[in-house]
Amino acid sequence: MKKIINKLLVNHSLIYKLFLYVITIILVVYLFPKGGQFKYEFQKGKPWQYENYYAPFDFSIKKSNQEIETEKLQIKETSKQFFEYNEEVVLNVKKKISEKISEFLDTSNVSDQNQLLQKSEEILNEIYEYGYLDPLSEQKVKNLEITLRRGNSIEDIQPNKLFKATQISVFLNTKLGMQPFSDEEKNVLTIISNELKPNVTFDENFTKKAYEQNLSKISYTKGLVAEKERIILKGDIVEGEKLIKLNSLKSEFDSQVWSKSNSNWIIFGYSLLVALSFLMLMLFLRKYRQDIFENNNKVTFIFFNIILVILLITMIVKYDAKFIYAAPIVILPLVLKAFFDSRLGLFAHTLTVLLLGFIVPNSFEFVFLQIVAGIVTILTISELYKRANLFLSVLQITFVYFVAYFAFSIIQEGNAQNLNFEKLTYFAMNGAATLFVLPLIYIFEKLFGLVSDESLKELSNTNSKLLRDLAEKAPGTFQHSLQVANLAEACANEIQANSMLVRTGALYHDIGKIKNPMYFTENQATNVNPHNELTPTDSAKIIIDHIINGVEMARKNHIPDRIVDFIRTHHGTTLVYYFFKKEEMSGNVFAESNFHYPGPIPFSKETAILMMCDSVEAASKSIKEPSSQAFDDLVEKIVNKQMDDGQFMNADITFKELETIKKVLKKKLKNIYHLRIEYPE
Repeated sequence: MKKIINKLLVNHSLIYKLFLYVITIILVVYLFPKGGQFKYEFQKGKPWQYENYYAPFDFSIKKSNQEIETEKLQIKETSKQFFEYNEEVVLNVKKKISEKISEFLDTSNVSDQNQLLQKSEEILNEIYEYGYLDPLSEQKVKNLEITLRRGNSIEDIQPNKLFKATQISVFLNTKLGMQPFSDEEKNVLTIISNELKPNVTFDENFTKKAYEQNLSKISYTKGLVAEKERIILKGDIVEGEKLIKLNSLKSEFDSQVWSKSNSNWIIFGYSLLVALSFLMLMLFLRKYRQDIFENNNKVTFIFFNIILVILLITMIVKYDAKFIYAAPIVILPLVLKAFFDSRLGLFAHTLTVLLLGFIVPNSFEFVFLQIVAGIVTILTISELYKRANLFLSVLQITFVYFVAYFAFSIIQEGNAQNLNFEKLTYFAMNGAATLFVLPLIYIFEKLFGLVSDESLKELSNTNSKLLRDLAEKAPGTFQHSLQVANLAEACANEIQANSMLVRTGALYHDIGKIKNPMYFTENQATNVNPHNELTPTDSAKIIIDHIINGVEMARKNHIPDRIVDFIRTHHGTTLVYYFFKKEEMSGNVFAESNFHYPGPIPFSKETAILMMCDSVEAASKSIKEPSSQAFDDLVEKIVNKQMDDGQFMNADITFKELETIKKVLKKKLKNIYHLRIEYPE
């Protein structure tokens, strides 16, 4: 049992990766559709490349979206509009008007009272025969015929039979009698005008129910294809009726609910394909990105992002598949490039898009567009922390989407007249959403403890707390660090390494000297050298301890591990040569290991560049008579010595790149120490 536990502890990293691998496969397969799938790929306007195809079973021919939308629009235009006739309003109005006219006539000396009462009653009956339309409901009238609902009875009438507010005044003036009106007639006219109330209003609920009822009657099919009926011949162009039948059959397959036996086989097939895809990713990491493969946190981060993209597309497809092009999938290669490199970003993006082909409709078009967009993303964005670069890259990605979609559209339609401009809007939304990558990178940095170029930019600010302390307590070391940073950045640019990373690492590589600044020559403003009072072994220990002190200070100030690596490796396992020789000349017995830096040796191009630049810059200060040849010899001597000592054995750097770095160092040193003309006194 103890042996098993020990074995598990020794292989815990591999076991975790296996667990992550299995869990990822289960999650992705769970997100995949479980229905049937049409096994043939076809595109509008392209020849049918398979054998003659016959219907495998009876199925209905489905109407196109355009046909259904046309029917819906027609129903909307022809659907009845219901207006409600309020009988209670009519009774109240008639009662009030009758009472007020009677009251007025009783106080006047009018001889023909009955005639005025009869005339007013006739007017009201005529107005309310079909009704007085509420002014707010007038704008609702759109049809040439409306339906008037009186209690449980309905009647179809023309809208002009209803009285409107603008017609009332003219109607009263023409119906009351001959003009000029008498005072009594005017008073009756005023009473009627004041008391009239609209009694017909638009019945929105009833109209909506009628419209929805008509919509529910729409048939989404327009015919039937019998089993073994020929659908298309080999070589026929996929268009017209053939395309409609194939799309209907594909939809039928996609909507089929398989039996438990079939469903298990489908899940098994999906599992194999997903397992194969993620296995390719793991093998890629193991072969080409060993440092990432060994870091479980980074592997988890990569898998997490892939699952996130698949989850996003799955949710969009379930909601409405037409929005898939609004999803900013290119964020995946952007994020991976920000934290790792472009090659890994493109590889992971391609695998993810291929997996998404199982989920999305028109998978070939989707896969082609997204892979091209991913390639453009990787090629166009060089320095993500520069917002202008990101904005320009997003514009280029969106433009590529437009061009690729335009090409697909004219291939499928045969012309450019039927472009779906709604899709272009989705591509624009995609580009806008891609700009969200910057806050997303910040979130990932906090969640996974990774470092992006944006963070490096912040760390390289010389006003940061640690660098300010270095400038105040060890000004000579600070100036040395600035010179090394400039040299390292120039070298990194020449060999396509991460210049921002190496510059930031160079600024922090000597922060351990803050603890004992006067024991380092660059900080000794006077001729007093404290090493004169120490033995070579003690002096070497103080010099070597600046590595350990630097790591401790970096950890305390929450400096990322990627920067701490530069502190640990910038001297590798080299000798503290001056004190080693001094001890050797003394004739005392000593252990050579006391004069070696603890290491490790550089394990990347960037850390190797820093080692060379640090040594060359420090040694250049010792040249008494600077000359072009002296600098050339110095660079060759130092870099060759480091190579002979095996300091670059673990760094992924070539001889060609080393020669390029030497040339840059020689040129930069000559520029730094160039002579100026002597000005006259």
